[in-house]
Amino acid sequence: MFEKLKPQPEDKIIKLIGMYAADPRATKVDLGVGVYKDASGNTPVMRAVKKAEAVLLETQSTKKYVGLLGNLDYIAAMQDLVLSDSVDMTRVTGAQTPGGTGAIRQIFELIQMASPDATVWISDPSWPNHAAILNYLGIKIAKYRYFDEATCGVDFDGMMVDLGRVAEGDVVLLHGCCHNPTGANITLAQWDKVADLVLAKKVMPMIDIAYQGFGDGLDEDAAGVRLMAAKVPEMLIAASCSKNFGLYRDRVGVALALCQGDVALTKGVFAALNRMNFSFPPDHGATVVAMIMADPALKADWLAELEEMRASMLFLRTGLAKALRRETNSDRFDFVAEHRGMFSRLGLTPDQVEKLRADYGIYMVGDSRFNVAGLPADGLDDLAKAIAAVL
Repeated sequence: MFEKLKPQPEDKIIKLIGMYAADPRATKVDLGVGVYKDASGNTPVMRAVKKAEAVLLETQSTKKYVGLLGNLDYIAAMQDLVLSDSVDMTRVTGAQTPGGTGAIRQIFELIQMASPDATVWISDPSWPNHAAILNYLGIKIAKYRYFDEATCGVDFDGMMVDLGRVAEGDVVLLHGCCHNPTGANITLAQWDKVADLVLAKKVMPMIDIAYQGFGDGLDEDAAGVRLMAAKVPEMLIAASCSKNFGLYRDRVGVALALCQGDVALTKGVFAALNRMNFSFPPDHGATVVAMIMADPALKADWLAELEEMRASMLFLRTGLAKALRRETNSDRFDFVAEHRGMFSRLGLTPDQVEKLRADYGIYMVGDSRFNVAGLPADGLDDLAKAIAAVL
């Protein structure tokens, strides 16, 4: 049987991790892997998480199953974190999932059950796993223009032209904030125009919000999602706690649905999908998040540390943009300071990216997407010199 299996496409980021690990150079720089790093290059456990885990360790009396939908307090906390008071919460249901990726998978399967002929429209470019999961499930994909390679900003006119071709019943997948892989985001006014198009075309908006709090702030990063939710009858949301709570390995995500009809029906489908895919979602990380959100002191500490992380990335963005302006004697890379979130794309060619790796030990994805949090605060000038040298 196994001999009939076909080799699967190699994940470029996983390959990059292996190459970086095998590189003996002490000066190597990892800008590929999408995890937050502090000034020491570590991905710390957040203070509030440590405190909540200590309480959980002392007070938890059982490891029995929680329920098919997961921790209901966690789901409610995530509904509030993402949507706040933008909608009547009686119209919202959700399911805890193994990470944001699990939420995306569950939502795609729900779409397939509800409307098997629907096309899911994704940005060009988008997070590679969007297309990978859709292709695996056999769901039709279309792409809309998003990133302007010349300006390194959003091609909003092209985006709206392409979305003008969506059919009734299709799904438009949008990044809630901190677009991955480009870091270029649409404005709130542009969110409003997309919402109007969604209403006019009678399509389903789906929001992937994996970096809330990493851009302009928790509420600011969710402003577009909330605007959309306030206007549309139905919406799907995949949210993650990997980044803003630092719970990468604990796999803490949630799939949410805003409904105009039978909320209980959608809730039951989420429960059935969880049962078929993993029975019960992992509890530890979700319970930690629920504890933090319910405790004013823990929540305040979490918010403070999250703001420290956000400010650190903005500092690194600004520093790199200034260093590149000095080294290139141009404003070509000023957009790095204007983008938000963990990623940006430098607009380098694959050959230039390879030269950075081979000659300077600087690792980034082939399309020149780099992890802002991986930038060396004390090595921005050297990094800028290397980038200028390969242009």
